[in-house]
Amino acid sequence: MNDSYSPVHELNLLKEFEDRLGPVFYSEGFELGEYGGDAGLHTWSEDPAFLSGFVPFAKANGSGSDYALWRCDDRAELATLPIVFVGDEGDLLVIARDLRELFQLLAIDGEPFPEGFPDPDDVEEHSQGHAEFLVWLDETFGLGPAEDPEALWDARKGLDDRFQAWVRRFTGPADA
Repeated sequence: MNDSYSPVHELNLLKEFEDRLGPVFYSEGFELGEYGGDAGLHTWSEDPAFLSGFVPFAKANGSGSDYALWRCDDRAELATLPIVFVGDEGDLLVIARDLRELFQLLAIDGEPFPEGFPDPDDVEEHSQGHAEFLVWLDETFGLGPAEDPEALWDARKGLDDRFQAWVRRFTGPADA
């Protein structure tokens, strides 16, 4: 029996890091949840094709927002799937193009919001495990914090447009 956290190597590595670190945050409000658990997506649509399009895996903040992989196609490498922010205030959008990009955004150590991540210079106080996360991110993937989160935000725009069109197939047009 496989006792790993998930079928996604990158998430398993993060889970091992999180378990070693103990019960402290390493990025504001972020913590792994039950892989494939419930992120409240059924409130958007109960269509099985919609629900099967997501794989929730983490809490995005302390108020009920989550992260999920979006199964935008049938690729085998799940870590390369886009990451969706399922907001507790009704936001549903692509926030990163893949897991490694999300990890770089998490390294900023600021809570996400529908317009993106905060500027690294605007983060006044870091989470208790932040320094350890930066070391882990560098040693594990050779990555550091996103140097230009705005550029990453802009780069995922076309993917989010595609995602929004896909969501509308199940939910209808957004209220204006």
